[in-house]
This record gives sequence, C-alpha cells and structure tokens, in this order.
Amino acid sequence: MASCGKTETAPKGDSATATGTAVATGPRAVDVVQVIEQPLDVELSLPGELNAYQSVAIYARVTGFVKAVSVDRGSSVHTGDVVATLEAPELVAQHAEAQSKLYAAEAQLAAARARAESDRGTFEKLKTAAATPGVVAGNDVVIAEKTADASQSQVTSAQQTVEAVRQALNAIRDTEGYLQVTAPFSGVVTERNVHPGALVGPSSGTSGTSPMFRIVENSRLRLVVPVPEAYTSALKNGATIPFTVAAYPGRSFSGTVARIAHAVDVATRTMAVELDVANATGQLAPGTFAAVKWPVRRSGPSLFVPSTSVTSTTDRTFVIRVQGGKTEWVDVRTGLTSGALVEVFGKLNAGDEIAGRGTDELRPGTDVQPRRLKPAA
Repeated sequence: MASCGKTETAPKGDSATATGTAVATGPRAVDVVQVIEQPLDVELSLPGELNAYQSVAIYARVTGFVKAVSVDRGSSVHTGDVVATLEAPELVAQHAEAQSKLYAAEAQLAAARARAESDRGTFEKLKTAAATPGVVAGNDVVIAEKTADASQSQVTSAQQTVEAVRQALNAIRDTEGYLQVTAPFSGVVTERNVHPGALVGPSSGTSGTSPMFRIVENSRLRLVVPVPEAYTSALKNGATIPFTVAAYPGRSFSGTVARIAHAVDVATRTMAVELDVANATGQLAPGTFAAVKWPVRRSGPSLFVPSTSVTSTTDRTFVIRVQGGKTEWVDVRTGLTSGALVEVFGKLNAGDEIAGRGTDELRPGTDVQPRRLKPAA
C-alpha cells in the first residue's frame, strides 16, 4: 500500500523529457547552391530526311509508241543520254508536207524575183529613152515604174511566205527531236514504267498518269531538318552539322547548312533548313531518315541551376531563393538541359543562392539556415 502511493521524481534537468514536450529547435537547415551564368552549348538530336538534290519525272513530249528503252531501274545516266526512243508515223508525213510547201514557196519566190527584175529593167530602159523628147510617152514611164514596184512587193511577200514555211518545218523537226527521250541531268533512274510498244503522250502528272521514268541526282543530297522555332536565332549558312543514318550504325556523316527557309511552318512551329551533303560514292540514298546532331547556342550567356532546384505546381514553376535567412519563391521558365543543370529564365541573377532541392513544402518567408553546397559543373 505504501509503495502504490509513492510518487516518482524525475531526474533533475530532465523535466521536458518526462512531460513529453518537444525540445525547441532553431531555423531549418537548407542546402543552397548558387545560380551559375555560362554560355549555352548543347547538342540536340533532331530528325531529318535526305532528299535528292534534283528529281524529275519524265513524260513524253509527243504522242507516240515506245520503240526502244535503253535504261532500267538503277541505271546511271549522264546529261543528254537517250533513255528511250519513240516513233510517230504522222510526224514523218507532216515533215514531208512541210518540206514540199517550202520547195513550192521557194519556187514562187524565184518567179517573183524574175518578174521583178524584168519589170525593173523595162522601167529603166523606158526612163532612159524618155530622156529624148517624143520617143516615149510620159504615161508609159509611170506605168512601168508602178509595175516594177508591185513586182518588188510580191518578192517581199514571197520571202515572208518562205520564212513562215521554213519555221513550220523547223518546228516539226524539233518535234521529231522529242522522239528521243533524254536525261536532263546526270543521276540514277529510280523508276521505269514503260516497255516497247506502249503508247505514251504528253502529261503534266496531274491526271495520275505514271511517268515514263524518274531520275534523281544522288551525287549530292539535300538534308532537310525541321528546326524548332526556339532554336532558330543562331542559324548561319556554312555551318557543318554531323548526322547519322540507320544503314551505317556507329558511323557519322556531315552536311553544310546551305539554305534556310526564314519562315516558320505554323502547323509544326519549325523552320526548314537544308544541308548540302556530298555523296560521290552513292552510299547514302534519297528518302533515308537521319538523326541530326544539331548544336544550340545563345547569343549571350544563360543562367543555370540544378534540375532538382526547379519545382512545379499546377499553376507555376519556380525556384526557392534564400536571401537574408528567409525563403522566396521566384517564377522561372526552363530552357535546355546541360548535364545536371537546366537553363532558366526569370528574375534571377548570377550568384543568387537557391535551395538545392526545391519543394512546395518550403513556403515563402520561412526562416532557414543556409548550408552552402559546391555548385554543379
């Protein structure tokens, strides 16, 4: 009974532990790092497509039958090489008719010149005789002069007729030249859709008619890269850009920036940039997908913070700046990532101290004890 009524006394100096009250603590310790200012120099992987430097679908310029085909898919051709020969019997008849008209027109011209020379001679003789009074009537001299002038006009008309007929004959000869289908430039035949005996004719390709041939120039290629608009400010002609293709794993190729669209596609928000790629050996094929290692640089230095320092909520993205032992939320917009750092844009300055690990639990105005860490490289 005596022991049950005894009260235990806590050890001296340990009253807070015995009563369960928490020990008072100071400001929360927070690891902080400095905002770094340095030039941005990163490399993005962008998709690209290799296209032929020149590509043409060849259609017949005149209606005719295919007489012979001298190339096939994969054949190499040079400028002016005959790739197919056509035949059109109606052109032979048109040529003969035009030649006949030319002979007739030249004969008429010769006759007109003979008459003109005769009439001019008669006029000159009458004019000389009229110098002696009473020998020739004055009216006869006038009539002879008018006749000579008319004959000369007929000569001029006959000359124009001959020239018109000759031009018509030349047009037919040019049309006959279209029976020889030639390569407009050096390259490779990638498509063949005709065989001897087929009837072909002029077509622009809009009606869905397949071309006779398709020729591409593959000794050099165009690498088309859609560059996002955020990275177009530093585009310059002449820059050398590396890229890779799936057909040659582990091997790198390069192209030179040659053409910049200077306009953003509103559908994709990208700007088309063309690179010239030398392909003398023909190992790269048009239509191939390429992974382009696109360098991105800013005109001036950028601010960087560790990626762990950036915090996002439903309505904002921010970092926590520590200044005077108190926290402050600073809204930022992130850019590119460079290793462990991320580019940020906002009301920050180089050297500002921010929380190394951001969290929305660390509310603005909280008293903290900064503990400086070594900045990330």
